[in-house]
Amino acid sequence: MAEPYIEPITIDSKPRSGRSAVGRVVAVVVAGLSLYVLLPALVRVGSSWPRLLTLEPGWLLVAFTCEAASFICAMALLRLVLRTKDWFAVVTAGLAGNAVTNTLPGGDAVGASVQYRMLASTGIDTVQAASGLAVSSIIGVAGLFSLPIFALPVIVGGAGVSAGLVHAGELGAVGFVLLIALGVVILTTDRFLRGVGNSLQWLLNRWPRRRHESRNLAQRLLAERDQVRSDLGQNWWKAVLLIAGRIGLDYFSLLAVLRATGTRPNPSLVLLAYAATAVLALLPITPGGLGLVEASLSGLLVLANIPSANAVVATLAFRLGSYWLPTIAGAVCYVLYRRRYGPLRRNDVAA
Repeated sequence: MAEPYIEPITIDSKPRSGRSAVGRVVAVVVAGLSLYVLLPALVRVGSSWPRLLTLEPGWLLVAFTCEAASFICAMALLRLVLRTKDWFAVVTAGLAGNAVTNTLPGGDAVGASVQYRMLASTGIDTVQAASGLAVSSIIGVAGLFSLPIFALPVIVGGAGVSAGLVHAGELGAVGFVLLIALGVVILTTDRFLRGVGNSLQWLLNRWPRRRHESRNLAQRLLAERDQVRSDLGQNWWKAVLLIAGRIGLDYFSLLAVLRATGTRPNPSLVLLAYAATAVLALLPITPGGLGLVEASLSGLLVLANIPSANAVVATLAFRLGSYWLPTIAGAVCYVLYRRRYGPLRRNDVAA
C-alpha cells in the first residue's frame, strides 16, 4: 500500500499560549503534592539501600539481565509496529522518551512527544510514527491488564489471598475486557476512527501559532490503521511474543530480586501485586510513578506474604533496574542520537 500523503506542517519554535503554561504549572503542582503525600514510603524504600549489598549477587544479576531483555522486547515491538529496520533510531528514541517520562511532571505526554519527534526526525513517516507509538502503547496496556487473569486459578482455588489482591485481579479482568472491546472497534470500524481523526484535526487547526491547516487527517489515520492491521495480521504472533517477553521478563525480574533477599515468593500472588502496581503506575500523577510504585508495590508484596523488610529492599532493587538505570541509559541515548542526527528542534518535524 502506498504511504498516505503528509502535508509539511511545522511546529513553531516560539513559546506557546498561556494555556500550555497553565497546564505545565498544574502538572508540576499535582506531581509535587503527590510526591509530598508519598514521600514517607519513598524515603522508607530509599533508606534501605545499604541492604542492597546483602542481596545474593547471582539472583541480582538474573534480575538485571531480565530487565535488560524486557527493554529489548519493548524496542523490538516498537520496531515491528513502526515497520522499520533501524534499531538505532528506535532504541535511542524509545529510551530517551522513557527517560523524559521518568523525570518530568506529566511526563507521559512529553515523553511520547519527544519520542515521536525523534523518530520523525530520522525519516520515519509522521503518521506512521504516531500510529506505531499508539499501537505499541495499547498492546502494552492490554498486556498489563491481562496479567491478573493468569492468577485467577489461585484465587478461585481458595488459596490464602488478601482482599486487596483479589480486587486487583477483578480490576485487571474488567480493564482487559474494555481494552479488547476498544481494540476491536478501532480495528474493525471506520466511523469511530474517522470521528477521532476529525475531532483531532479540529483541535489541531485551532492550536495557537499553527502555521498550516491540517487536512484529511481522518483519511490518513484510516489508511495507516489499515496498514498496521495488515502488518499485524501477518505478524500478530511476533507482537504477542514480544509483549509477553516485555511484561514477563519484567515480572521475572521482580521474582529474582525477591529470591535475592532470601524469600521464596508465591509466583501467583506476586503476579497480582505486580499487575496492580503496573496499572497504578499508568496514572500520570508523578514522573514515572515515582513514589507511587514504591508505596504500592512494597505494600502489595506484604499482602502477598513477603516479609515487610524484604518487600522494601526488593522494591528498591526492582526500581533500580526498571526505573533508574533505564533513565540514565535514556540520557546517554539522547547524546548518541544528537551525535548522529543533530539537535532536536521543534520546527524540524512535520505534524
